[in-house]
Amino acid sequence: MNKSESIKELATALSKFQGEVKNPANTANNPFFKSKYAPLNDVLNLVRPILSKNGLSVVQAPSGDGENIIVTTTLLHESGEYIEFTPLVLKADKPTAQGAGSAITYARRYALSAILGISSEDDDDGNGAEPGKDKLDDKKDDKKDDKNAKPLSEAQIKRLYAIGKTAGYDENTVRGHVKVRFNKNLEDMTKAEYDAVCKGYEGLKK
Repeated sequence: MNKSESIKELATALSKFQGEVKNPANTANNPFFKSKYAPLNDVLNLVRPILSKNGLSVVQAPSGDGENIIVTTTLLHESGEYIEFTPLVLKADKPTAQGAGSAITYARRYALSAILGISSEDDDDGNGAEPGKDKLDDKKDDKKDDKNAKPLSEAQIKRLYAIGKTAGYDENTVRGHVKVRFNKNLEDMTKAEYDAVCKGYEGLKK
């Protein structure tokens, strides 16, 4: 993390900002975690006027190294003070413009929310990290699958896309959901993960 020699005025302004800002409304659905989140545009529409009111602004610069998407976020104050935060690095779901765009949007939303001290996700009260029976069973299944792991076949991928489509999600969105849930590319899912995703979409069929 880099910063100006002094951040006194920036810190005062940020404190005032956090005293005024509210968490954005979570209007988009995460079908796998059965939770909601606030899209990036909603977060920006909420925070920009309050940032400006307090002499603050945010710059988010995307870059990449051929494999990873890197988003560097800098918080600035009208006095010239600044804090440049450690870049957030994500691997794009696939090497396409759409894959890079999805990763950039995802990284920007998480970095911005964390830096400004707001929440753009439903709070699951720690359930996502709780090693309950179901999660332990899933881990056992994953380990079994990993021993004889095989890449998903083209037929399996097409089937997943088809099921996702019946739930109202296109191919890029399906890939994004897999990335969020398992932090891996669709083709790298285990059989247990693949079955879980299919089941999740089947439960959301329109």
